[in-house]
Amino acid sequence: MTTTTRLNPMEMDAIASRHPELLKSSASKRIRTAAIAGGVVFYLIFSWWFFSIGQVLGNANWGIAGTYLADWVSYEVRPEIHVAPDRTMSLNYQRNSPLGPNPNPDWVELDRQTVTRRVEVPAATIQAAKPKANSSFSFMAPGAALGGATATTDAQNRVETRTEEVLTRVVVTYDRSTRIEVADGLVKATHGGETLVMAVDGADTVTPQGTLPNWATQKRPGEKIVLAFGATGWAEVEGDEVSVRNRFFGWANFLFDTNSSFFGKSYGEVASLITSDERIDPARSNLSLAWNNILYNAEWQHLDVWTKLLQTVVMAFVGTLFASLIAFPLCFLAARNITPSFLTNQLVKRFFDFLRSVDMFIWALFFTRAFGPGPLAGISAIFFTDTGTLGKLYSEALENIDDKQREGVKSVGAAPLAVQRFGVLPQVLPVFASQALYFWESNTRSATIIGAVGAGGIGLKLWEAMRTNSDWENVAYMVLLILLVVFIFDSISNACRSRLMGRKAH
Repeated sequence: MTTTTRLNPMEMDAIASRHPELLKSSASKRIRTAAIAGGVVFYLIFSWWFFSIGQVLGNANWGIAGTYLADWVSYEVRPEIHVAPDRTMSLNYQRNSPLGPNPNPDWVELDRQTVTRRVEVPAATIQAAKPKANSSFSFMAPGAALGGATATTDAQNRVETRTEEVLTRVVVTYDRSTRIEVADGLVKATHGGETLVMAVDGADTVTPQGTLPNWATQKRPGEKIVLAFGATGWAEVEGDEVSVRNRFFGWANFLFDTNSSFFGKSYGEVASLITSDERIDPARSNLSLAWNNILYNAEWQHLDVWTKLLQTVVMAFVGTLFASLIAFPLCFLAARNITPSFLTNQLVKRFFDFLRSVDMFIWALFFTRAFGPGPLAGISAIFFTDTGTLGKLYSEALENIDDKQREGVKSVGAAPLAVQRFGVLPQVLPVFASQALYFWESNTRSATIIGAVGAGGIGLKLWEAMRTNSDWENVAYMVLLILLVVFIFDSISNACRSRLMGRKAH
């Protein structure tokens, strides 16, 4: 049963006189809250206007962003259709095609025809072999030596009759609604229920027949036409060539490249070959051959990527370890309650400020210049930056200790070193170790960034893959490996810090 206590006016006045803040009107609080909310809204509106966020979002090319993201999780096959002035065609694929040395995909339909035609062959230009370079001195005039002259015949051009197989029609099918057909000097592109016909002259001019749909662009009349088909791919149509980019989801040849004996085989076939006694290479077992092909995959370079990733982890560990070892004794000199000398405190603290005021990225540039590209530059950059930061954190932890424990050790007549050992270290050692572990975890990420400037590790390899602007699936692969390593070390660091601080890891 609930009872309600009512206060009479005299009691209310007595409480108000003793504690006026309890009965004070909340109008001022409401005004303050409204003022803060209005200030936040004004700041957001001002930032939107000052940085022109609306204009930036409006001018952003979201189609390119979508294509860029699709490149991370897909690969392209790039057939090139060359159109001759007589409207015959030839087809080839990009170098190191993911389909192997003799691609014949089912989404490319070819019509061939054997033709006999007269071909004009230009007069031969006869160039004699150049003499080998000789370091000995010769008295003969330049060009007078045997074989040093170039002679051109004055014979007229010859006309030959050749019989050869040529392409008369090529059809590339992206998906059910997208296809490109090339035949008789015309390129017919169909996408989303719309059809665009373009005339190519086999030289340098492409002419659209009709209005361009929104998925086709041409900057100037006669120049190439770019066809954007979204996530499925794109194409470029020029006067003498149609460049097709057909995109497929997944990472092609992730385990075995086109040079491997296991290329193009299903997982079941690979497993059967690995367990078979019949060797593909007489010098090694099929299992050893498969593992070797994976490690030295020319397209994905697994061994090199893993080695560089391990190098990044070692860089972060060694740099953080050395920084902790150097910052540990110096922090006692920087702490005012441990070292009473004002001059010593200031010198050490300014030394810490100097080390940490220069960003790790800048230190990496300095040391790359000094030591050359490699992990030594990365280790040095991490070491310099973390020595300053850990030294500052360690000294501040020392200045915040409980002096009662230190005074208790002093009271029993302990030596100064023993006072630090038993009165100070038990209070700060878990904090020191926790901070060192956190910096080790953080430096695993930082080592990737500084590697991009030549400081070693996977960062440099990641930057090289990005510069090609075509190997984005390799970039995604390395980013995922970096994320995996960071997650692992984050978990290890959290578990170790929790144990040091006497808490259970979550």
